[in-house]
Amino acid sequence: MDIGNAALVVIDMQNGFVNHHSRQAVPTVTDLVARWSAAGRPVLFTRYFNYPDSPYERFFQWRRLRDSPETDLVPELAEPAARAHAVLDKTGYTLFTPEATDLIRQAGWTDLVFCGIATESCVLKSAVDAFEHGYAPWIVTDACVSDAGPDVHDAGLVVARRLIGSGQLVAMDALVQRITAYAGTVVLE
Repeated sequence: MDIGNAALVVIDMQNGFVNHHSRQAVPTVTDLVARWSAAGRPVLFTRYFNYPDSPYERFFQWRRLRDSPETDLVPELAEPAARAHAVLDKTGYTLFTPEATDLIRQAGWTDLVFCGIATESCVLKSAVDAFEHGYAPWIVTDACVSDAGPDVHDAGLVVARRLIGSGQLVAMDALVQRITAYAGTVVLE
């Protein structure tokens, strides 16, 4: 992982996705964002918005995450999001909206580090799309969760290993070591 050319992408850490299965990720993601930001590296946040007659409504009969407070980022991440490089809104699984694609290309990032909710859908789809766009995708395995439960999270990681490579999955401790080593070699302004 090239921390100097990487951005941290925090996927959909929104009130409407936080439940008894996913709540434990909030402090982990908050800690990761703080460490990443302290190293002077960019952080991007995504927010999912559902809309009338969306595929989620048509195929799943799922009508949530249309309005605040469900669409708001969790309170623990509101301040970091206000200081983030960008907060990107989306209406589908992937980070790669036209706005995000342009931002990533213009910034020249080569590596995208993913955390957030949900491992098996928005995190996985964003990481696979990063792979297919020629970026090095990284999934922080213990800084992402599924709001559908741990078995679904684990299934998402199995598929991720198959689609982007097992070497692209990293644990929080290993990533923190890389961030610390990077911060120790760079004089931050």
